[in-house]
Amino acid sequence: MDNEAVISTSALPLEKVGALLRALDDPARLWPLLLDLMARHLPCDACALLRRDARAGIGQAGEGLLVPLATRGLSPDTLGRRFELNEHPRLKAIAEVEGGPLRFPAGCELPDPYDGLIPDLRQRLHVHDCVGASLTVDGRPWGMLTLDALNEGRFDGWEEAIADWARLAADLAAAVERRAALTGDGGAGLRILDDQPQGLGFDPVGASPPMASLLTEIDTVAASDLVVLVLGETGVGKELVARRLHARSPRAAGPLVHVNCAALPDALVESELFGHVRGAFSGAVADRRGKFELADGGTLFLDEVGELPLAAQAKMLRALQNGEIQRVGSDRHITVDVRVIAATNRDLAAEVREGRFRADVYHRLSVYPLRVPPLRDRGTDILRLAGLFLERNRARLGLRNLRLSAAAERRMLAYPWPGNVRELEHAIGRGAIRARVARPPDGGVLTLTPADLGLADLGLEGGEGSAVTITATVQQPRSMAPQAAPDLPELPLRDAVEDLERRMIREHLARHDGNWAQVARALGLDRSNLFRLARRLGLRE
Repeated sequence: MDNEAVISTSALPLEKVGALLRALDDPARLWPLLLDLMARHLPCDACALLRRDARAGIGQAGEGLLVPLATRGLSPDTLGRRFELNEHPRLKAIAEVEGGPLRFPAGCELPDPYDGLIPDLRQRLHVHDCVGASLTVDGRPWGMLTLDALNEGRFDGWEEAIADWARLAADLAAAVERRAALTGDGGAGLRILDDQPQGLGFDPVGASPPMASLLTEIDTVAASDLVVLVLGETGVGKELVARRLHARSPRAAGPLVHVNCAALPDALVESELFGHVRGAFSGAVADRRGKFELADGGTLFLDEVGELPLAAQAKMLRALQNGEIQRVGSDRHITVDVRVIAATNRDLAAEVREGRFRADVYHRLSVYPLRVPPLRDRGTDILRLAGLFLERNRARLGLRNLRLSAAAERRMLAYPWPGNVRELEHAIGRGAIRARVARPPDGGVLTLTPADLGLADLGLEGGEGSAVTITATVQQPRSMAPQAAPDLPELPLRDAVEDLERRMIREHLARHDGNWAQVARALGLDRSNLFRLARRLGLRE
């Protein structure tokens, strides 16, 4: 069926509809274009298009999760927010109305999810005119369109025009769905990854070119059975990449077994990976399957693979090459059908040169390397991810809304985030609690400042027409701040990093009277990881 024949043209001239039709193959371009046109033709200060994600919903009738596909006039972090219908009564009311837009009276006491999120008028925290329309595709709920204004009565007499735009949006959504069905991309315009249990939870889709390129590469290699080595700094979301690789692979119906190699005791590594038979060692009272067997027919994710002892690496060779394993204490070989994905924040090639990692294992693991870009290279994705964490903390603290000040946005974009997404998540979590304790919300809206987030002053150098150099430092919590800023050593980068790690560990050992557990908590590390790091740095036998 010709797409143009099913697109409503009552809201726009045909040439404008033609521009939308040409963008049907690229929803990431289509939806912002639609809202750009809406913002020009309707008297709104902000508008948004949200789509349902039933997989992440609560599971009760009328409830679910709404994900913004595009926004206009709202703060950049709005795109990263996830709106639970049962937590946002206005959105839930819109979702329950069929047949036309729903307009809320100016005195409506239901909180608006966008209160305080219109950046050009931050002093006006609350929306005063709000209308929304639910969108359906083939008789099923698809999403909704929302329009907001800061002045009462702005939408008087615009009800029919808004209804026309809602019909146009629904027609475009239906066309996108049909094209997605033809191409086999069921997630067109909405690619969401299940949150991982550790709470890092962010979907690796972003507006930045590095993340768009990574997403394309993930989806391409996912269809193969190649061993993938996911590389990247700590906190960038390597596990989420592994989850997406599994979910988009032909093995998606099989198990995804996660192994944190850094947390495996040296004496039990082989048993954990390959299993053991009864009597193989003291305490082996029954046969036990290892992680390779548990992942049979699915995917085995070896996280922090660079921490594996050399002895265990040798036994992995046959498993990686032929799918053959041998339980500890057994002479029998077992064949498994497993796709291996490994991840590390180390430079494994350098580890091979230093003799700390086997070259043959490295070459079998790095069949297809995927590098996850650090947060500092992702531009405004930082604010999108911040939106996800802001919404989580808003719900946790029972606030009407939680937002960033304009200064906080600028400083977040300038700061290099050495801890990446995990550091961003923790900064927002701490900042929300600090701000909640320090001052009352303004009408239920709490604004986070740079001081709340622990970001120090930024220096901006350069005049008009010159390049601007931005520097940022972190004002860390008192328990983690060094007594004095260390001088930069004249060392290669790797050696300089290790030198700084040694100094920090020594300082915290002195501060906590040699208590390694307290040091691990202060540094935000698992104790076993701290022990491994300390041994590598020569601080522990």
